[in-house]
This record gives sequence, structure tokens and C-alpha cells, in this order.
Amino acid sequence: MVEIELDGQKVEVAEGCMVMHAAEKAGTYIPHFCYHKKLSIAANCRMCLVDVEKAPKPMPACATPVTQGMIVRTKSDKAIKAQQSVMEFLLINHPLDCPICDQGGECQLQDLAVGYGGSSSRYEEEKRVVPVKDVGPLISMQEMSRCIHCTRCVRFGQEVAGVMELGMIHRGEHSEITTVTGDTVDSELSGNMIDICPVGALTSKPFRYSARTWELSRRRSVSPHDSTGSNLIVQVKNHKVMRVVPLENEAVNECWIADRDRFSYEALNGEDRLTQPMLKQGGVWKEVDWQTALEYVANGLKNIKNDHGAGSIGALVSPHSTLEELYLASALVRGIGSDNIDYRLRNAEFAAPEGIRWLGTSIASLSTLQRVLVVGSNLRKDHPLFAQRIRQAARHGCQVSAIASAAQDWAMPVQSFVAQGAGEWTLTLGGVASAIALEKGIAAPQGATAASDAAQAIARSLLSGDRKAVLLGNAAAHHAQATQLLALAHWIGEHTGASVGYLTEAANTVGAQFAGAHPVNGGLNAGQMLSGGLKAALLLNTEPVHDSAAGANAAAALSGADMVVTLSPFKANLEFSDVLLPIAPFTETSGSFVNAEGLLQSFHAVVRPLGDTRPAWKVLRVLANLLGVPGFDFETSQDVLARATNAPAGMVTQVPAVQLSNAVKAVPAATAAAAGEPVVASIYQLDGLVRRSTSLQLTADARMAREGVAA
Repeated sequence: MVEIELDGQKVEVAEGCMVMHAAEKAGTYIPHFCYHKKLSIAANCRMCLVDVEKAPKPMPACATPVTQGMIVRTKSDKAIKAQQSVMEFLLINHPLDCPICDQGGECQLQDLAVGYGGSSSRYEEEKRVVPVKDVGPLISMQEMSRCIHCTRCVRFGQEVAGVMELGMIHRGEHSEITTVTGDTVDSELSGNMIDICPVGALTSKPFRYSARTWELSRRRSVSPHDSTGSNLIVQVKNHKVMRVVPLENEAVNECWIADRDRFSYEALNGEDRLTQPMLKQGGVWKEVDWQTALEYVANGLKNIKNDHGAGSIGALVSPHSTLEELYLASALVRGIGSDNIDYRLRNAEFAAPEGIRWLGTSIASLSTLQRVLVVGSNLRKDHPLFAQRIRQAARHGCQVSAIASAAQDWAMPVQSFVAQGAGEWTLTLGGVASAIALEKGIAAPQGATAASDAAQAIARSLLSGDRKAVLLGNAAAHHAQATQLLALAHWIGEHTGASVGYLTEAANTVGAQFAGAHPVNGGLNAGQMLSGGLKAALLLNTEPVHDSAAGANAAAALSGADMVVTLSPFKANLEFSDVLLPIAPFTETSGSFVNAEGLLQSFHAVVRPLGDTRPAWKVLRVLANLLGVPGFDFETSQDVLARATNAPAGMVTQVPAVQLSNAVKAVPAATAAAAGEPVVASIYQLDGLVRRSTSLQLTADARMAREGVAA
């Protein structure tokens, strides 16, 4: 440790730290633009100049290493005059357009100009003008004349997103930030460039000119998309979601969010919203009141139960629904007398798990891995923030290996990438196990095969290093031989010291297991229900044609049912539904999501429900009451959470460790369907929200998915 004196205060920091780090530890603010705690040091804005004793001139705090006994003054005349001079230079070419700038009110340059800028400018020449650039549907670069060349966006692309899509060209006053590898910015994390831009050069194209920052209320929430559980700040005006930005949580999403977390809010205000209960009568949809709709559903379910038995009724539920909704859906179906409920719509195998499948380690630990094997995942697109963490690990020497259906660009160095059909994955993993067994002089597991050169390379990687993980992706979870893959991965982890886990597909995949939203007493699984096994189906927040392995066949199967009830925020499943019940999306209801590591995060509604929309937990409660199912006397979603977790609401923030398990006891026989490719949603087809976000559907990723091109 090194001790320095900062503005008369003794501060102790680690050797190699910069003066800026010491100031942060001491709680002293030093003005800056280019410095960002998650990015490398550039020292090109010079706003952080400080007075270091015995130094002949002011030094940049972000790039000056501490030395024992160093004396630093951040508020001396020398430091202040240097900072004022830098500010004068920064403002020379900056346009005077604060009144129309989207960054106005949350602009670092604007804030610091108040304290360090002059009341007038000595510059009389013409200001420079930078040409307008169109870089895609998400980021606006219409006013790059505002750019102060801090290069935060450039460094973010290189170091965090892994793709240098922006760069600086030319020199001096002709310098400008522009695209360097193509015409557009297409990274799945690109929206973070908007957040880290300290001026209004990069702004949100969907949000542009729609509100002023001081008009917005800021409310906390949790992302309903992938299993990261990203913490969000949802910004609201007049009970309408206007913008979504990250809420910093170092253990979960750090200070980043994926583009689908940021821009999917467009669907909340779209024309496809369902705002009134609807019944299909004579093939025509008609709006009705809630009492009529719910009584129609309750009477229909009673009649079907009497005519065909409770086993003819089932529910297909989305793992993007809240824990409370999934728990009540399970309780409702079982209260009727059926066990037909499932969230595993895209799965091809439905073996009963030994415990709740999860990540197998903490999300934060992904950043410090030294060896990792990813099986059956397009990591960068399926889980952008997990990929970002593993990318940071790779920058520090982590060896990344992968087994997937096609070679993919993960924007990180991958030591061994085995691209082969899904039917061959068990053979390759078996080869890795054989190579490990041979190296360690032990017996290979059942199912092990001869090791290829690629399998041997993966085995050598996993046998070295300390912190290791074997991660099974969405395609591995949906695989027809999912249990065989897990069993082999478990053996590999056991003999290499690696943790083994699933990346888990959706915001509440772990929560759906915790809530019991799958058959436990011999009920029909999702595959059987989507093959025409039901007379009455409840569809909670899901569109089986898009969300299931059955695809278009799901429509034909459900069309044969006597009653199909869709609970959705959108006008969905019109082809085969008989009733549409408008339920609230995550912004209009309270609830909880459980992320991949088992962390339970609750949130509140940020806006009131649109039209006659109602929270799904309330709809399920009333429906259960009409059906005479006991135990549905809940007043709040917190009451439901308390029942689901068997503890007072708020007391459980983590799924109990005894319930989290990726162990395998019984391995089913291989199935003929194993040769088929698993059904996996592309990045902007994951759920109903992203599918209806106009801007996300205009991206290159969405376009390639529609054209059937691998990302």
C-alpha cells in the first residue's frame, strides 16, 4: 500500500493506483470527462489536471500513479486555473445548443462549465461542423459537433463490447469519431455508449426529442428478458415509460444493460397492446367487461372438467412471467385437480430434474474465470452481459472453449471452437471426458468416446488453471439429449474442479422451477400439451407459435382444444384463442424475478396499468375464486411471494442452496430426435416485448434472424 496526502488528508491506496483512485477513496471529486472506472485510461480530455508538489506543471489525475509521500492538491490556484483553461479549449468548438440538446440537464460538460467555464468566449473564428452520421436505429449521431473526443465510446466498443465499431480519424481540429468497420453500430451492448457519452454527441434515437430529463420520474425495476436480472431505472412521464437506463449493481449487471433491456419498452406503448378483455363469438372478436370474461372462462373450465376430467386442462406458462404469477398459475391448475403445467416450451427432453437448475456459480465470478467451456450457446447474443463478463476474463488470460452448431463471432479470443451439429455434442463432450480420464489415469464415464484433437485441446485447457466453469447454454438445455450433456459436463466438472451450470434462458427460468411450474405428479409436459393433449389450455404471457419447439404446429394442436384462454399484455394467439385477458407487463405490476444464480429480486409497478389491463396475479386469484379453489385469499403480490417462498415477503433474497442443484442421477436413453437442432430464440425474438420493439426489429441482428442468417 502507498500513502499520499490529498488536500491535506492522508489516503492509503494500492501500489499502481492513480491519483484519481485515491481521490475516489477519499471522497474528493476531481472533474473529468474521459476517465471511466470500467474503461482503460486515455488521459486525453485533461480536465482532471491537479497540482502535484514538485511537479513542474499540473498532472492528469487519471494517469498519474501514486508514489509514497506524494502531496496532491486538487483545489489549489494552480489546479483550478489549469482546469479552467482546459474547459475554455473544450468549449471553443462546442455548439451553443443546450436548449434543444437531449443531454441537457444530465450533461457533464454543462455541469462542469458552470464551475469552470468563463462567462464569455475569446474565440471569434467559425466553429467546426462535423457531418451527420446514420449508424442504425438505436443510436443518434446527428450532433457530433458536440463531441469532445473523450473516446469513451471507442474504448467501450473495444474493451467491453469487444467490437471496435467507432474510432477517431484525422488529427487536430479535423478529428472526429466515426464508424471504422462498417456503416452502422450493431453491437448488442451499443446503447451503453449513450450512457457513457459525457456530452450530447451520442443520444438515444427512439427517445430523441420526446421528453426533458427533469420531466421524468425515475423508478427502479428488473429486466424481464434474459437471466442476468439486470437492474433498471425506468423513466416515466405522464404514466408512460419514456426511457430505460441501467441501475448500477456490481454483483449483477455492473453499470451496463443489453440493448433489449434498454429499448424493448417501445412495445409497452405500441398499437398491439391488449387493453380490454375479448371473447371470440362466431369467429369475431368482441370486447367485454372483466366479469363477463372471467365467468365465461370459469364456466368453460368447469364444464370441460366435468365432461373430460381435470387431466384435460393444462397451462403453458412463460419463464418471463413473475414468480408470483407462476406460483399462482401452478396452484390454480393443481387446485382444479390437474398437474399439466410447464414453462419448458422450447425443450425437447423433459426429464424430472434432481433440483433447481442454475448457473452453478455467481454471476460476478464469471469475470474472474481462468478456464471456461461453453456448450450449446451463442453466448454473445443469448446472454450479452454474461458474455461481457467472460470477455473481461479473456482479456486477463482466461482460455475460452466452445461447442456449438456453428462458428460464431463472440468478440473475444476463443481457444477452441468446435462447430458441429447438435447431434454430435454428446460425442464431443464424451471425447473431452475420455481425454481427461486418460490424462488422470482414471476410468472414463459411461458415454465417453474417442477424443478428437479439439476435444483433447479442451481437456488440456480445463485441466490447467484454477477458477473454471462448464456452462450449458440455451441450446444444450433444449437439446433432446439434455440430460446426457449435463451428466457428461458434471463428470468433467467433478474431475477438473470446474463448476457446472446452465446459463438459463429467461428472466425467471430459475424462478419457474422454484415456483413448481412444471409437472411433478405425472402431468403432461409442454411437448405433450402442444401435441394436442388438452381440451382446455391457459396460456400465461406466451405465444406458443413463437415461444415453443412446436412452432407453427402449436397453432394446429391448440385449435383442437375446446377452450384456449390467453393471458397477455398483447393481442396474441388470435388464431386459436377463445378468450383474451389483458394482463400487465413488468412495468405495470409488482413481482419478482429469480436470475441465473438464484438471486430473487422484487420490483414495483412503475406506471399504472393501461386501459383495463390487470396484473396477472390478480386475474389468477379471481379466476381461482370463481372456480372455488381454496387458498387464494391474497391481498397483495407480497402475500403471494410470502406463500411461494414460505417466508415473510422480503426475507428470502436467494433460492435456498439446498434446492439449487445441477446433479444428475438417472440418465434416460438417447432418443431418435437427438439429431435435430434444438429450438433457440434469436436475440430479438426471445419474448413478446422484444418482438414488438420497433427499433430492435430494425437492427442488423433482427434482420439476419428474419433472413435465417446466423449472427
